[in-house]
Amino acid sequence: MDRNTFTGLFLIMVIMGVGVWLMKPSEADIKKERIAVHQDSIKKGLIKSPAADSAKTAATFDTTKNVAQTDTALLKGPFGAATAGKAQLITIENKDVRLKISTKGGGVYSAELKNFKTFDKKPLVLFNGDENKFGLNLNAAGRNINTSNLYFTPSAQNLQVTGNDSSSITLRLSYSPTQYIDYIYSLKGEGYKVGLDIVPTGLDQIIANSNTLNLTWAASLDKQEKDMKLERQYSTVYFKNTENDVDYLSTGKDDKKEIADKKLQWVSFKQHFFSNVLIAKQGFNKAGLEVTEDPTDTVEIKKMQANLTVARGSNGNFPMEFYFGPNRFSTLKAQGYDLEKQIDLGWGPLKYINRFAVLPVFNFLNQFNWNYGFIILALTVILKLVLSPLTYKSYLSMAKMRVIKPEMDEIKAKVGEDNPTLLQQEYLKLYKKAGVNPLGGCLPLVLQMPIVIAFFRFFPSLFELRGQSFLWMHDLSTYDALITFAPLPLIGWTHISIMCLLMTISTLIYTYFNNQISGATGQMKYIGYITPIIFFGALNGYPAGLNYYYFLANMFTFAQQYLIKLMVDDKKIHAQIQENKKKPETKKKKSGFAAKMEEMMRQQQQVQAKKGK
Repeated sequence: MDRNTFTGLFLIMVIMGVGVWLMKPSEADIKKERIAVHQDSIKKGLIKSPAADSAKTAATFDTTKNVAQTDTALLKGPFGAATAGKAQLITIENKDVRLKISTKGGGVYSAELKNFKTFDKKPLVLFNGDENKFGLNLNAAGRNINTSNLYFTPSAQNLQVTGNDSSSITLRLSYSPTQYIDYIYSLKGEGYKVGLDIVPTGLDQIIANSNTLNLTWAASLDKQEKDMKLERQYSTVYFKNTENDVDYLSTGKDDKKEIADKKLQWVSFKQHFFSNVLIAKQGFNKAGLEVTEDPTDTVEIKKMQANLTVARGSNGNFPMEFYFGPNRFSTLKAQGYDLEKQIDLGWGPLKYINRFAVLPVFNFLNQFNWNYGFIILALTVILKLVLSPLTYKSYLSMAKMRVIKPEMDEIKAKVGEDNPTLLQQEYLKLYKKAGVNPLGGCLPLVLQMPIVIAFFRFFPSLFELRGQSFLWMHDLSTYDALITFAPLPLIGWTHISIMCLLMTISTLIYTYFNNQISGATGQMKYIGYITPIIFFGALNGYPAGLNYYYFLANMFTFAQQYLIKLMVDDKKIHAQIQENKKKPETKKKKSGFAAKMEEMMRQQQQVQAKKGK
């Protein structure tokens, strides 16, 4: 590639970068757009207005007695007695979870994980409040009934299970003394699963289509992590169908999806490091899923909702399970149903690299109970040792190119730059005589790129790093701020990460020494310095653990290249190249690609010759 081509590529990169930077909307513009979309969704009825919810709550409850005010006409309708009552919270808990069940609606009102804390050391409550709904949509005696607004009668005021015990509590929605719907919540002494059996009794003639139930599950998920932007980026609705395919809604914008062609096994309201999953043992026949975000809210991550049709089991019940717990790969896998597939390990080959190579090595190192900083260090050493043959080949190829560069300069001076096609042909002849592959230095690096990118997906999704400290980094799962400041215009930065800064500096140094090895000159010499700056802008908000790995990788690359340099002698390489040039050329069958390239160059040369005439 000649100087003009390099100049053109460089200018294109600069223009694209400046264009993206200038056209990027400000934070104020983004907020205005999101608020407009949010308000439009409210007008269209896609999401509920907080003001409307507040008005509804005020109209429904007496604020002093917390007792529902009910129209007498409702008392005479289906489930009429259940339209009046007092909302109470029933607590069920074991070693790991504490759930509060509301007698109004009979659903989970709040979910707390007892063994975890938020980033600021507060109790970790996944969701809490009246916005969290779980209710059945019934057609009973010709009327549409939503059980979220009805009052259940609990069999006990609380349930606490310990050790190897298991127990259950029932909330009953009565139609008559012999006709009712039971929500049976079951819990073991430890674990994150909560069983839920919905058992209708004597209602087959009352409820239309009694072999299926239409239920609505909605939750407003609260902030748990330091970086709200990154937490939102990894939070959305995941779902798995009975054919073992796992999919999800958009993570970057409001989204919704209707699914009727396949049964779903489970639906997950997934946050960055924790999940709320509803599992149907018989499957969901239909599903309407939705995720929305209020950009002005500093507490709520996202609202998620699922409208589901669940099938009756063989015993006449509707068996389901909740999972409220961490997104730790091993924990999710132990639950069954492929829940671990909702952890974002990357797409395509990246997913398989992380799943079957990186994760097993990490788990092996994790069993030694080392600090996670040392585990990342050991992981980097192992990876560099595995890739060392590729690193050696890359260095050797660049050394060969450096040795023949004086001869390439002579050819360039002889042929000139006015005929790039002829120049490339002469270069190819030199490569062939010298036994040098011009792509030999690039191919090993290209082969390593999927692994480098795989780690970019691996560390942000790694639950084990959450809350773990190393050196000055208080939490390896989020950024380590050197300084913090008000949001910068256009880019919106609020901090500079120490480890990201160190990673960038080490990459710039690596680029400098790599240019010395490869003998890069001109524009090519400086283009390599642009990439680290771009990476600094992209990775400044990413976990310190990820930037720490990249920093270590640079350090070990320095060490590898120093050792390889001691083993590689430029004089010996030059002598070998001269020997190769003396050998008689042997005719080898050209590959299809090589033949096409040669033909293309020949045609270009003919065109240029005609123009010269």
